[in-house]
Amino acid sequence: MKLPRRRILFAAGGAVALPTLLPIAEAQTYPSRPVHLIEGFGAGGTPDILARLLSQWLAERLGQPFVVENRSGATGRIAAEAVMRAAPDGHTLLLAATGNALDAIFRSSPNHDFSRDIAPVAGIYRVPYVMDIHPSVPAKTIPEFVAWAKSRPGKINMASAGSGTGSHIAGELFKMMTGVDMVHVPYRGTQVYPDLLGGQVQVFFGPLPSSIGYIKAGKLRALAVTTATRSAALPDIPTVGESVPAYEASIWFGVGAPRATPVAIVERLNKEINTALADPTMKAKLAEQGGELLPGSPADFAKLIAEETEKWGKVIQAANIRPD
Repeated sequence: MKLPRRRILFAAGGAVALPTLLPIAEAQTYPSRPVHLIEGFGAGGTPDILARLLSQWLAERLGQPFVVENRSGATGRIAAEAVMRAAPDGHTLLLAATGNALDAIFRSSPNHDFSRDIAPVAGIYRVPYVMDIHPSVPAKTIPEFVAWAKSRPGKINMASAGSGTGSHIAGELFKMMTGVDMVHVPYRGTQVYPDLLGGQVQVFFGPLPSSIGYIKAGKLRALAVTTATRSAALPDIPTVGESVPAYEASIWFGVGAPRATPVAIVERLNKEINTALADPTMKAKLAEQGGELLPGSPADFAKLIAEETEKWGKVIQAANIRPD
């Protein structure tokens, strides 16, 4: 039987439209089961707090539980690899952070490439490091600290949360840009604080959320924050860049998904996360962590990751940094 021309064209048009409609329909029914948000930096820290705030928001908006999983270790590598191996359907997500980009610089391999294998979904916020010093250090400003350190080459101990971590690299950038000679003393995460409080080490570029309690209690002195602008959480503390032009370092967070996750699902998640960042209650909770919001598109987040990877790659190479 010969089909009328109109029916043939309709059938052909439907065949073309079907692949286009499938991702849209998939996004409209997403999520269809609980979503796992994996963070790789340990329970109780800033990433964990952020993951739980965001998960609660997304669960309420999207009608399915968002379960936070802590898979710490290897500077976020364990969590990132778990997401890379997951089905690309939006039901397994990564709380991406600066540490993931740093790990990619140190350990990129055919089986693990953060920039290639994780699809950027949305930026969330960035927080500064704080240049914390022990109260026994006589300096009250960055220029005074630089002068004091230069008068004691190789005698000032600069702590970090571990070789190759963000706090280490922020300190190395400071050393490169000021010409001071400080001895790097690596610790494991926040284990640095007892020795910093005890004066065994003199300076630490510490994450603001971890440092602010000690600063407000007068147990540590904050010389400067490392972001390009001052932090609302410490408005009276200058930036390093006010004394060392062009210096900037920060910890950023966002959400990533497996590489082949449908664009429609990525865009839906991006829209919901940006809505969260505009919500007054969420904004207030994030402000308590000292963060600067990073609203924008998946492309904006991808651009941030690329820029940070290139910038810190140069610092790592110049300072010959090796991870733990």
